[in-house]
Amino acid sequence: MNAYQKDNDIFLRPKSLDEYIGQEKLKNNLKIYIGAAKHRKETLDHVLFYGPPGLGKTTLANIIANEMESKLILTSGPSIEKPCDLAGILSEIEPNNILFIDEIHRLPRSVEEVLYSAMEDFKLSIIISRDNSSKTITIDLPPFTLVGATTKIGSLSSPLRSRFGIVEKINFYKVEELAKIVQRTSSVYGLSIDKKSCIEIAKRSRGTPRIANIIFKRVRDFAHYQKLRRISYENCIKSFENIGIDELGLDSVDLKYLDTLVNRFNCGPVGLDTLSSYIGEEPENIEQVYEPYLLKLGMIDKTLKGRVATKKAIEHLKSNNY
Repeated sequence: MNAYQKDNDIFLRPKSLDEYIGQEKLKNNLKIYIGAAKHRKETLDHVLFYGPPGLGKTTLANIIANEMESKLILTSGPSIEKPCDLAGILSEIEPNNILFIDEIHRLPRSVEEVLYSAMEDFKLSIIISRDNSSKTITIDLPPFTLVGATTKIGSLSSPLRSRFGIVEKINFYKVEELAKIVQRTSSVYGLSIDKKSCIEIAKRSRGTPRIANIIFKRVRDFAHYQKLRRISYENCIKSFENIGIDELGLDSVDLKYLDTLVNRFNCGPVGLDTLSSYIGEEPENIEQVYEPYLLKLGMIDKTLKGRVATKKAIEHLKSNNY
């Protein structure tokens, strides 16, 4: 990928709430919270975003930093293994910085406990052990805003969750919103696309902007390979066939999941681990990537005994010759 393409990938992210497409209620709330904080010349209260992956949590963190005219510091839960790792990050924070922690539910409990006082009192308390003795050192921190993101709100501890003043759920996007995102992406990349094609890509994007952009890029590859200057409806449909995405946005893994559930286990109930072993995907991947959309479509249900296929799943498999 050349430098121009890298720049374009960065520019795919909107820089302000006005540019951001979809999530209208969330955007309106953020405008009020940010506007009020700036009016009072205070830092924004700590923010927690939750929802399935690819819906724009990182993008919103970038936008908050831009709207607050602040610097954004990015990290993730898995990368902060020890309290000293967090201390290193917090010690570099400047006044009004935005600290974004992705997958915040994966923070170790020992790290969480250090984070509590940092969020509430802007103080960093570190226990230093030396010569069989230990002492606590407390360092004052400048006011900052923590923006946390999680795909598993239920895995977040109650003490940590209660320290976020702003908690917002990010929902799946509507087809018309995704079509606008695809149109914007095509403009960034300088490749014309008709409205009908934008809608077809949106329909297959599983309600997720990240997937919409990925599909657009693959359709764009097919268009460029054929030396086309415009993506047409016919180009789109042919690309979908080659990529292996059906009219609902289901790919080979989704269909294998449904086929296993319906035809191998007579519609269930089936446990997650059993499904995982049959289709060759990690349980966590199935639960976070595939099942949320299948649940949204009404093709599966989760019960205490396991996953169950619905009539809609059976009909969809028949239409795809399974």
